[in-house]
Amino acid sequence: MNSDDLRLMDYLLGFVSEKRIEKIDSILNDRTKHVTVVLEDIYHPQNASAVVRTCDCYGIQDLHVIENTNSYKVNKCVTQGAGKWISLYRYNGREDNTEDCIMKLKDQGFHIAATSLQNKDDVSIEELPVEKKIALCFGSEELGLSDKAHDLADSIIRMPMYGFTQSFNVSVCAALCLNNLIKRLHNSDTAWRLTDDERNVLRLDWIMKSIKKPDMLLTRFK
Repeated sequence: MNSDDLRLMDYLLGFVSEKRIEKIDSILNDRTKHVTVVLEDIYHPQNASAVVRTCDCYGIQDLHVIENTNSYKVNKCVTQGAGKWISLYRYNGREDNTEDCIMKLKDQGFHIAATSLQNKDDVSIEELPVEKKIALCFGSEELGLSDKAHDLADSIIRMPMYGFTQSFNVSVCAALCLNNLIKRLHNSDTAWRLTDDERNVLRLDWIMKSIKKPDMLLTRFK
């Protein structure tokens, strides 16, 4: 963040209540980019939207959506405004968007953990180490993740189940996985919090989103 952005943030702070600023700073303190979520070809808008809400609740800032066949759609009644506070990255410009997404995350140092309906060479979510950055991948409601996603993954994750059905709803699975990882991450010595620059960029964005008609204030600032 440059000096002009910092000046803008100081200017906009005058239009936000102290209570709101305290809320923003408190949430930023628990926000992380150390864990991210990847959704591949989710069909039902309510499921994708529920995952968005779950990410916000667990302090996950980045959500990656792969659109090979199905387009990502938001159900605002389900998200309850959560989509306003997370960073959404969509992959839909290539023939193979799965490889595009996963390879970009690998280049950023993420360990790719794919959920699976199979029980082949898998590890439990409790066994997944939190020291490395983790990208949790979830697939479509009926078929799960694609073969390409499984082939590119560093780990295949299983969830313990004790009933007749073989899988959780994708939004439930995401919530269970994140609950386990975030608890362990917060109790670890891993540097999982945002950097100062990441924090300032988000702080400015959230302050602007907390102001009615921010464009008018930006015009005045210029």
